[in-house]
Parts: sequence; structure tokens; C-alpha cells
Amino acid sequence: MMTITKYIITITLGLLTLLSCDTSKSLQSYIVEKQDDNRFLKIDLPTSLLSEIDSLSKDQKQVLASIRKINVVAYPKKEGTEQDYENETARLSLIFNQEKYQKLASFKSKNQKVSLMYLGSVTAIDEVIVYALDNQTGLAVFRLLGNDMKPSDVLKLSEMLESGNLDLSNLTGLQDVFYPNIEIKSI
Repeated sequence: MMTITKYIITITLGLLTLLSCDTSKSLQSYIVEKQDDNRFLKIDLPTSLLSEIDSLSKDQKQVLASIRKINVVAYPKKEGTEQDYENETARLSLIFNQEKYQKLASFKSKNQKVSLMYLGSVTAIDEVIVYALDNQTGLAVFRLLGNDMKPSDVLKLSEMLESGNLDLSNLTGLQDVFYPNIEIKSI
């Protein structure tokens, strides 16, 4: 009787261990994995650097305060083969097709596709992900880690980017992926 009890306890603990492990691939693990891959452009940018910009309004600084960090991983197609590009897009598709990634919007043009996703709840967003593909030049993933960001914060951030009120000089390597003929200038 004692060996049966031990057997049942062992099986139960083993099943609980297996069920509690999240075997799905995460964006975080993908980004960490690419840190040592020289074919990828990697940028980790604390938003505290951006919020120091004097030209920002109080409202804009509050939006940036809700974002702790920005991670960028980009794969310029010129750094590998067509098969490498297809492998990376397939891996990212597996990650982003998980139920936890909620789609906000997507945009398509002839060669480009951009998806905007988030993790968290609609009222308290923890991460905003921008996944951009260009069949001619490459792919990029922008991961914005936040503190209970609101959808309105995400909209304000996109307006700030469009208006040019952010110093993006630290992101100059990204022009090679999506806009090789455009020069990114700091303000």
C-alpha cells in the first residue's frame, strides 16, 4: 500500500510539474537568443533617455514614463539568405500566433506588413509589440515594456513618433532594414 501511495504521489507531482511549465516560445526568449547573433541589429533603449528631451510636453513625458524600456531586434535580409529570412518569419509567426498576443491593428502594402499587438488587458497594457516585415529588406520587432500602459498612451506615442518629437538617432541602424535610402536625423 505504501509503494502505491508513493507511486501516485510521484506521478501527481510529475504531472503538476509538466502542466505548470510554459513550453511556448516567448518573445523575450527570442530576443535574448538573438543577442549573440551578428546577423541581427539589437537595441535596448531605456525610455528615461528619451524623456529627458526638453521639447517634450508634460503630457508626452507622462506617456514615456509609462514605458520602461524599448527592445528592438531587426534582421536585415542582406545579412543572410532567403531561407534564413523565411525561418525567422516562421519562428516569429509561431510566437505571435499564441493566444496571449492580442492584435490591435495591422497594415499592408505591396512589400511591407506591420502588425501591432499587446500583452496584458485592454485597460492595463504591459507590452506593446510592433512586428514589421519587408520582403525586400528584412524584418524588425519593437517591444515596448510598460507599467500598465493605456491604449491612449500607445496612440499618443505613435503621434509623438509621427510628429518627430523623439530623438531617434540611436536607431540609425534600422534605416538599413526598412528605409535604406533615408537618413534618420536626430532633433
